[in-house]
Amino acid sequence: MIQVTPSIAIDESLIEESFVRASGPGGQNVNKVSSAVQLRFNAAAADLPDHLREKLPRVAGKRMTQDGTIIVVAQRFRDQQRNRQDALERLLAILREAAERQKARRPTKATYGSQQRRLASKAKRSRDKSLRSGKPGDD
Repeated sequence: MIQVTPSIAIDESLIEESFVRASGPGGQNVNKVSSAVQLRFNAAAADLPDHLREKLPRVAGKRMTQDGTIIVVAQRFRDQQRNRQDALERLLAILREAAERQKARRPTKATYGSQQRRLASKAKRSRDKSLRSGKPGDD
């Protein structure tokens, strides 16, 4: 089990890794060694809380397929081991972001002073505009 948050853990058997050739750094090895990691996490089969399951498609975006699989491709580093670690960290970051609950907004009332300042500025603006609209010949 991989711990995502203190209350959420995912099963390692739902994560599949495959190695492909990277397009990034690698020197002479770039055409010979498959150092990029393609990590697939089957979120549809995972035992996740409902709030996480609802928010996950929005957070994962285009990395989530129609059947509920999240695909993370890591090819930042030259060696396979660091790319594996990077892909896993990025998957966990997606899951942690989706696990965060949005704080409920409490509506507040405008203070008496702020209402008075707003009304005073509106009255001043109205006076300024009315002074501009003098008709010719009123002098």
